Amino acid sequence: MLQVRRYTADDCDDTIAIFLSAIREVASRDYSPAEIEAWAKVEDRAAWVERRASRPTFVVEHAGRAIGFSDLEPDGHLDMMFVHPAHQGIGVASLLLATVEEEAKKQGIGRIFTEASLTARPFFEGRGFGVIARQSVEKRGQRLTNFRMEKFL
Repeated sequence: MLQVRRYTADDCDDTIAIFLSAIREVASRDYSPAEIEAWAKVEDRAAWVERRASRPTFVVEHAGRAIGFSDLEPDGHLDMMFVHPAHQGIGVASLLLATVEEEAKKQGIGRIFTEASLTARPFFEGRGFGVIARQSVEKRGQRLTNFRMEKFL
């Protein structure tokens, strides 16, 4: 049974582990080893904690263990959505997105936007997001392709 709840400070290490695992084990299908190495880093744990606490962040648990997370900034930006590789394809991301959309509606936000990776683009397209632009972003000396996408609620 999947359960969604608000992020707490105790989730820091679990969310970092989910982030790193998802990039290294899932996004690695679509990005080069050098791109993965540049992307899969959390150099400042305190900044991670501050970022998660600065906005609504949601965690999905299965059997009492965090297996995915997502967030929503005040302007409608969905900054992060990551699911642990061992729990892909069971509805975690769909539950997170539904929760983010519900939160946006509560806050009076009519548009959610994100920068979806090559890996995540099909998920977001399948849930009503449209591509605004293809982008090339710099991460630690590497250029990574992603897609600026949006959905009107």
